[in-house]
Parts: sequence; structure tokens; C-alpha cells
Amino acid sequence: MRATTLPAAAVRAPVRRSRADLLVLGVEAALVACAAVVGAVLNARGVGLHADAAPLYATWRPHLGWGTPAAVLVAGTVIGAGTRWVRTAGWNALLGAAYLASVAWTLSLALVDGWSDGFVERLTPQAEYLHEVPRVTDVPAMLAGFTDRILDFGPDSWSTHTAGHPPGALLVFVGLDRVGLGGGIAAALVCVLVGASVTISVPVALRALGTADAARAVLPFLVLLPGAVWVGASADGLFTGVVAAGLALLAVRGRVAPAAGGLLLGFALYLSYGFVLVGVLALAVLALRPAARIAALLAGTAGVAAVAVAFTAGGFHWWDGYRLVVERYYQGWAADRPYGYWVWANLAALLLSTGPVLGPALRRAVAAGARTLRLGSRHREGRRGPARRTLAAGPTVLLPAAAAVAVLAGDLSGLSKAEVERIWLPFAAWLLVATAHLPTSTRRWWLLGQAGTALAVNHLLWTVS
Repeated sequence: MRATTLPAAAVRAPVRRSRADLLVLGVEAALVACAAVVGAVLNARGVGLHADAAPLYATWRPHLGWGTPAAVLVAGTVIGAGTRWVRTAGWNALLGAAYLASVAWTLSLALVDGWSDGFVERLTPQAEYLHEVPRVTDVPAMLAGFTDRILDFGPDSWSTHTAGHPPGALLVFVGLDRVGLGGGIAAALVCVLVGASVTISVPVALRALGTADAARAVLPFLVLLPGAVWVGASADGLFTGVVAAGLALLAVRGRVAPAAGGLLLGFALYLSYGFVLVGVLALAVLALRPAARIAALLAGTAGVAAVAVAFTAGGFHWWDGYRLVVERYYQGWAADRPYGYWVWANLAALLLSTGPVLGPALRRAVAAGARTLRLGSRHREGRRGPARRTLAAGPTVLLPAAAAVAVLAGDLSGLSKAEVERIWLPFAAWLLVATAHLPTSTRRWWLLGQAGTALAVNHLLWTVS
């Protein structure tokens, strides 16, 4: 038998791509290191970063906890058996197992800081939503007078997080309290359970958009998301789950699902003003739908409009709230935090939340998109073969690109100076869709880097605000 010899170009191409990944990884490491060093220097000089471990909102405090062995066990299981099983498991069983693994990962990381400090009391400080729950005795009156209490230094001013968001977030916790689920335990658990649902929503969206293999490839990276450090437990974990579910429903076929997705995305606008930027992702999802795009757009828009009408009828006007929140923003630490540092250090914080895989994955997604454009150009010129590849490349290129556009817009706005490691979680999950482009042979190594990043952050820093 005669041995087959590969062309030299075919051998060199994977090597070049691997070296390019390592180069991007080096750039990421340099960015994080630079942000940490510059942050330390600025803090030492008394510059008002208001982040002791900049670029993260945390303090340096190496520690271990009860969650340490559990987190290592979950990571080891996902990286080991999980990466094999994800390729062959039944779809429903796979989603169920991924969700449970994500919950276990998030809870384990939270318990590294202890049951009380890491979980029960995360949402109970004065700045958080639960502080305001006992003060809400009349929900309609609260909605009608919400904007009157946004600005600081008044006798009835809302606490920091409540003032900085529309009333939807406060309504969620008030609702939990009204049905007997008040207090820090229930609130934190809801944030974790809803936040972990991105391991269901994102793969469902990818499968509905025609990329079932990509849905499986991305799943382990969603489970071992380093941002789980902040999902457990912060309201941003809840926000992440709501946004992901809304986008997934937009992708699903039928008439009811897009309308339900619109309702969720409409409610998301009343969880955070910044979720106007989710519209970029929503448009990307609708553009990628294989059919009934206009019908889905109309149904989703109707859902968003229904939520907006309900809140407006209740007395809360979104635009008035946004205008006052910008003013409140500069009544606080934002007035001190220098834009010149945070506009680039935010990206370092994002890397610590999404993990080191982000840069190489995005690089490969961009390259895949460029190849798709070239193939599409050849197809239009009459050459054969590119049409199916163009469709297949779409979701894993366009969705991360849309998430990146949203993040960059938020960054440049100057309204997200610091704490973006949790604020941008709703976009982080969609950025990681780009991991579908990683070679199968390298995924375990990248997952090891993801888990290592989360464990290092959680054990070296005290992220409890």
C-alpha cells in the first residue's frame, strides 16, 4: 500500500491557526496584566477607581471554602466525561444534564465564599434590591412614583441597584416575597436557577437556527462559564437567563414562541436600561431564522410593545427613568471613575468573565465569516458548492458578532465604567457561541483554561460587594 502524502499547505494551515490562537491568548494575558498593574498604580495614587482589585470590582483575599472541592469535581467531570458524552447523548438528556451541571458549578463557586457571605447575604446589603422590598407596600403607587425616587440624596431615594434599573427587577423580588419566597436564600437561588438556564436557551436557539452540532460544541463552555462567579448570586444572573430565554424563543418556529420571546425581551427592558442593546442580538436571531422572519418580527414586536404599554399605563415612563438614571449615575462613583482607564480595562474584566477562550474563538469565527463571504462571492459568480456552507456558518458567526457590537457600544457609552464582569453577563453567553469554531482536539484544553480562570478569580479575590 502506498502512503498518502498531504500537501505541505494542508499541513501548515492548522499549525498557523494554532499559533494564531496562542498569539491572541498572549494578547489577552497582556491586556489583563496591564489592566491589573495600571489599576494598582492608580489605586495607590488615590485615583477614584472604586475597585480595589481593578479591573474587577473585588478585593484581594486568597481563601478556600466548602465549595472548593465541589467546584473542582464539577469542572473535572465536565472536562473529562462531559466532552465525550456531549457528542452522543440524547438531546433532552443532554440539556437536562448541562443545566444541572451549570447549577452545581455556580453554587460550588458561590460556596467557596461560604454559605452566608457567598450566597445567603449576597442580595441583602443596603445597596441591593431586597433592602427595598419591605418598603413596597403598594405596587401601583411604587410604579407611579418610581422615577421620583431615582435621584440620590433625597429622603426617599432608592438604594443604588434599585435606582440604577427600571422597576422590573424590584418587582421580581417583591413578587417572590408576596408568594412566601422572601429573603436572601430564595432570591439568590432564583438568580442561580434562572441564570443557569442559558445552558438550555442558547443551545435551543442554535438548534432552531439549523446548527445542532454547534449547539453541542458550545454546551460545555456555557456550563463552565467563569462568569458563574457572579451569576451566584447577583440579579445579573437572573437578567442573563431572561434575555437568553427571550432570544431563544424568537428563534423557535411557530407563532406563539416569538410572541413569548417578545414578552420576555420587553420585560428585560424593564430589568436594565442597557438591554436596549439586546435589540442587536434580537435582529440577528430574526435574520438567521430559516423561515417566517417577518411573522416572527411582528409577533416579537407585539410582545415587547405589550410590556411597554403595561408599564406605561402603570405610571412608569421608561425614557424618563433612563434620563434620571444617567444623572444619578454621575452623582455616585461614576463621576470619579476615569473613562480613560475603564474604556479598555472593561475589556479585561470581560475576559475574566468569559474566559481566555473568548479571543481565539472570536478570531476563528471572524475567519469563518470571511471564508463564507468569499465562498458566497464565488457562488454568485457561478461557481459550485458554497451555498450550504454559507447557511451553516451564519449563527456561529453572526450571534457572537452581534454580542460584540452590543458590548462595544455599552463600553464606549461611558455608562458601564467597572463591574462589567457581571453587567455584561447577558452578552457573554452569546459571545461564547464562537467556541463552536474551535477544533475538537483542543476543546478540553480550553475548558481547562475556563475552569482555571473561574477558580483562580474566586479563590484569590473576594467578589462579594
